[in-house]
Amino acid sequence: MFRCAVLSFALSLGLTLGLVATQPALALETRVHGIDLPHGVVWVGEIAGKAAVRTEDGQHHILGLDAQGITLTPRPAPLAPPPSGDDRPMPDEVVTIGRRNIQAAWYRLPTDRYGHGVLGDAIEAGGLALRTGDGRLETLTLPNEAVFEDRYPRIVDIDGDGVDEILAIKAYLRAGAALAVIETSDRGLRMAAVAEPIGIAYRWLNPVGVADFDGDGRNEIAAVVTPHLGVLLRLYEWRGDRLVEDGEAHGFSNHGMGSPELGLAAVADVNGDKTPDLILPDGSRTNLRVVTFKGSTFRDLAEIANSRPIDLAVIAQDLDGDGRPEAVIAPGGELKVVEFPK
Repeated sequence: MFRCAVLSFALSLGLTLGLVATQPALALETRVHGIDLPHGVVWVGEIAGKAAVRTEDGQHHILGLDAQGITLTPRPAPLAPPPSGDDRPMPDEVVTIGRRNIQAAWYRLPTDRYGHGVLGDAIEAGGLALRTGDGRLETLTLPNEAVFEDRYPRIVDIDGDGVDEILAIKAYLRAGAALAVIETSDRGLRMAAVAEPIGIAYRWLNPVGVADFDGDGRNEIAAVVTPHLGVLLRLYEWRGDRLVEDGEAHGFSNHGMGSPELGLAAVADVNGDKTPDLILPDGSRTNLRVVTFKGSTFRDLAEIANSRPIDLAVIAQDLDGDGRPEAVIAPGGELKVVEFPK
């Protein structure tokens, strides 16, 4: 394990130490920890539930944070999830693992009938498959007018009833992308709810997460609509068979055109007010913003400036064990940990 000192801290006091620039004070103080690595970061994610990075030399490290700064503990490469065994898999198949009523889920039936290429190639999924908690295989096939313009299904309990659903990106060939909720039933998989599509072909959106973002007791789905163009952060609420708009704010992006990385955002309660906050890049994907919709009122909590775009996953995790999450980013391969002091 090796360590690196804090490069910048006490930002609200206007101090600058080392190489990380001072940020303007907003509603939430931040400390930005940086580290000089011999090899740049090429992947940010989790290994066995812990925040981790992979560097250009192929080495994986578990992240930590202590009084001296970032700690990196070498770790073997993560194990890949088991293959689906599907006879019509996606060329870049990603299997999502669940822990309750859905054991695993994956997209299938590759098709070029849409050809948008927002995720790096013109192949999209024509169907979805999952393995239920009791071992049954269930499938759902979309009509020819739509595809799943997505890399992996998200297994999440959207309505808070203790039963997981699938959150997916469904794209219509003539009307663009929409959020979709798919649930298991005694009759197989069913499309339980869909949002209004963007309305124009080759327009896309990327989910951020699911939580009670406004504190009203009901979960919302957060997504960035047209992250390459309109950069609109929007909340949706599940009502009947529809996903209905429930708040929005401008000036955000969580995806780079042509990139397979969908995870440029995180959800965590960073200020301790019991309401989850959203952590994601601004419209240029350069600066990291922390925002809240608590009380159905949008507010910026903090902003962390960077000199290079954020193009790897954003992770929120308690790295130092103090009960509060930190944010992990790697703009341009430069590893940073953002601390939100009490």
